[in-house]
Amino acid sequence: MSAADTKAAGPPVPVPPDPQSIGKSSSDDDAPRVQKRKRKKGELLPYLLILPAIVAIAAVYLYPLSKTVIMSFQDMGRRELWSGEPAPWVGFEQFTNILGDSEFWWVTFRTVVFMVICVTLTMGIGLLVALLMRKLSTWVRLVLTACLIAAWSMPLMVAASIFRFMADSDYGLINTLIAKVVGEDWLGHNWYLDPIQGFGIITLLVVWGAIPFVVVTLYAALTQVPQELEEAAALDGASAYGIYKFVTWPVIKPVFTMVATLSVIWDFNVFGQIWLLRGNKPEPEYETLGLYSYSKAFESTSFSQGTAIALITVLLLSGVAVYYLRQLMKTGEVE
Repeated sequence: MSAADTKAAGPPVPVPPDPQSIGKSSSDDDAPRVQKRKRKKGELLPYLLILPAIVAIAAVYLYPLSKTVIMSFQDMGRRELWSGEPAPWVGFEQFTNILGDSEFWWVTFRTVVFMVICVTLTMGIGLLVALLMRKLSTWVRLVLTACLIAAWSMPLMVAASIFRFMADSDYGLINTLIAKVVGEDWLGHNWYLDPIQGFGIITLLVVWGAIPFVVVTLYAALTQVPQELEEAAALDGASAYGIYKFVTWPVIKPVFTMVATLSVIWDFNVFGQIWLLRGNKPEPEYETLGLYSYSKAFESTSFSQGTAIALITVLLLSGVAVYYLRQLMKTGEVE
């Protein structure tokens, strides 16, 4: 056997371990766990940030709502309220009496008609003003925006006092202007003797207070419409209505839908405007569901019946609220 064969047949020479590979297997196994733990902490962070708001909302809304539901199945009067005695349970008797009362359905019909008129006027005028703002010069648009914000920030009591003065039978501005055009027979005219005319004044106040929000929101949506698409549609021969229908409207439709849904909820629950314009004592002809619930609870001292009406109102608006949440989800998916 040669020396070369002896060297080849010898035992293998051990290779020294790499210092960088020492402890690598354990760290590789722990890395996914650490990343997963960090990811879980990152996913929980948004919920932890909104937790105080959720607790505050639950304290402000859930407790009164639960008390309202419980009271609607009881017969709580003045004696139980002041003495602290437990009110007797009557089951669905309050709801049966309310739904079987023709006055309740008249009030509901009046509320729905009033809401539809207010929302239609608010959204129509708001959209027209928002479209007009796109055509105005910069300084005129800034002045108009400042006026809208000033009107929006005005307290309801101040706005109601102004409208009460404008519709005053003796010194009102509305009667004075109409008298100069039609004749002096309108001097001393009382707008609130006829509920239709009275609701016309109330509608003016509601629409006047809601238009600033609608205009500012819709104008912000209009700024997102690509001008290139509008210019291209105009070059292709599209009319102004065609440009609005096929280019502008699809962009602002989600915002318009959400604002209209909010207006439905707000105008369905109008209370302060009617209450203040009628001197804190609205006649039965001016009662909407909110005022009807208040009168049953505090004027008739039937607190359970008033809470039952309020709960029915919540159920009527729950469908609108669900629709609003669906629109929010769709808008998020589009974005």
